[in-house]
Amino acid sequence: MTEKPEPKPISVRMRVYGEVQGVYYRGWTVEAAAHFGVRGWVRNRKDGSVEIHAEGPAPVIERFYFSCHKGPPLALVESIERADSESESPTGFEQRATV
Repeated sequence: MTEKPEPKPISVRMRVYGEVQGVYYRGWTVEAAAHFGVRGWVRNRKDGSVEIHAEGPAPVIERFYFSCHKGPPLALVESIERADSESESPTGFEQRATV
């Protein structure tokens, strides 16, 4: 029996817009990342958006990305900008200070 190769890891940067601050979006993102096994970080931006850096196998990042469109119950996600990013080789997923 042949083993399937491991999916290629990818790194993405996302900016989440809408009503995403003050609604537990960052905390939810940390929990979702743990659920999916995603590494990286999340932080609020002074413009009212939330920024996420996520790394992991491509199929996992895709599922995480689509779950970010929903977020926690009080969030209202209007849009997410997504771009490939350089790996930062994180070991876990953390919540960072606002920038």
